[in-house]
Amino acid sequence: MNVLETKSKLEQQFIQKTTAGPCVYNAYLKVFSEKYAVDWEMAAGSTNGVVADPRQPWHTASIGKTFTAVIIMMLAEQGRISLEDPLVRYLPASLTAGLHVYKGRDYTADITIAHLLSHTSGLPDFYEDKPGNGPYFLQLLLEVPDRLWTAEETVSWTKLYIDPLFPPGEKLHYTDTGYNLLGLVIAAVTGKPYEKVLHEFIFEPLGMQHSYLLQYSTPVVNSPYPVASVFLRRKEIRVEEYRSFSSIYASGQTISTGGDLIIFMQALTTGRLISQASLEKMMVWRKTWTGVDYGMGLMRVRMHMFTRKYDVWGHLGSTGSFMLFNPVFDIYVAGSFNRSGFLTRGIMFVYKVLKAVAKIK
Repeated sequence: MNVLETKSKLEQQFIQKTTAGPCVYNAYLKVFSEKYAVDWEMAAGSTNGVVADPRQPWHTASIGKTFTAVIIMMLAEQGRISLEDPLVRYLPASLTAGLHVYKGRDYTADITIAHLLSHTSGLPDFYEDKPGNGPYFLQLLLEVPDRLWTAEETVSWTKLYIDPLFPPGEKLHYTDTGYNLLGLVIAAVTGKPYEKVLHEFIFEPLGMQHSYLLQYSTPVVNSPYPVASVFLRRKEIRVEEYRSFSSIYASGQTISTGGDLIIFMQALTTGRLISQASLEKMMVWRKTWTGVDYGMGLMRVRMHMFTRKYDVWGHLGSTGSFMLFNPVFDIYVAGSFNRSGFLTRGIMFVYKVLKAVAKIK
């Protein structure tokens, strides 16, 4: 098929994914490939009665971890931090005391920046792990939407309610707690709030005018469209109204668009942000879930068990969000289905996109 025929077919499948059942209420997709002369934007569904538009901003969820990791690598290249530095060098004892006590031994001083980047610190995830007592944090977030949470408070809450899982460096456990700590490290090293560094290091130099940290900053250009709603457990979450989302901070609180995310990924793949050597450090993979490996702020998704040509790297979010690059076919894909529990199905749709674009004649 040619470019127009391929786009038409994918657009039909994309809309069907959004309208076929009660699971997805709005969705966004951006596909770019210079090799195949593709620059597509799609949107389906609605938010608060407003029909979805491809230029509409949406909550990127854990895609924000890649921004945090890239900033750390930029600081490392500037000689302002080392990945082997201990966490306690940068944060006050009032916050880190007793952070990692496992089987009676305190491992807090052993946690390095690299451990936090690679989810190998052994720290639990405040957002999804089960507390020893009391409700899950996500339940608190949804039940008290007006509550503002600082990153420090999420760390303190973690220490109080969830135990560490293993000594630093032994295993991998995905944790938002670690990335909130990295946001605090960035603030300590630069002397500026994390959100200000996010804009100064990434959004402003790249011209990402629609990207910002919800509850902390604002975009350069205000969108005429509302931020797309997210659906958690079939409950509509108008993220701009949930101040409690401030808790996600440097672990995934960024609002952006598919267009802005593609700009970022192109800059990352072409050396405009960090060196190839730094990028390679971020891409030392460890198995995380079936078909998904983690490096430092980056994921690799192995789409097919018998071939590597459809492998992509970038990051995924729990709301069915994705920001991915396929180096074999030179295809960038970014978007979201804005629905919890849609991560796997989102990946499978990206696989369809890759196969379709790669067959364009």
